[in-house]
Amino acid sequence: MRKMIWLAGGLALAACGNGPRATTTLMNASGESIGTVTLVEKGDEVELQIAATGLAPGQHGIHFHEVGKCEGPAFTSAGAHFNPRDKQHGLESPNGAHAGDLPNLEVDPSGRAATTMTTDRVTLSDGPLSVFDADGTALVIHALPDDQVTDPSGNSGDRIACGVLQRSE
Repeated sequence: MRKMIWLAGGLALAACGNGPRATTTLMNASGESIGTVTLVEKGDEVELQIAATGLAPGQHGIHFHEVGKCEGPAFTSAGAHFNPRDKQHGLESPNGAHAGDLPNLEVDPSGRAATTMTTDRVTLSDGPLSVFDADGTALVIHALPDDQVTDPSGNSGDRIACGVLQRSE
């Protein structure tokens, strides 16, 4: 019952907003679904509504990656961080950040993440910052926290979950 309430809450969050939208199902290295992310463009920002389970407690790096391909178990098919403006990595870097850089994802002691974050470095609309370019975009969760300064990936460790962004209505 608790899981149903949590999922219903995530769906209620997803119903908010009326700009362009995208979704993805996050898959772990074993190919199992561990959650969903809904993206909604709101003015000059994109809001990410994240609901995931089965992760190690603590902080994890999470980034948009340059290729919409999630071949496990290492998810290297997703390429590097989405970086169309050729910046250095890190939300705290004086020469950054990549368009794909996001705040760390906080996972509770039960292995669940349920959070909302925003970015103004990508768009769901057309243009150079669109996540819907010719080869698509993946959202990747890493094993370790992102230090927000080390180029090119913030020392965030292995890729442990991945999802390809899809346009939604």
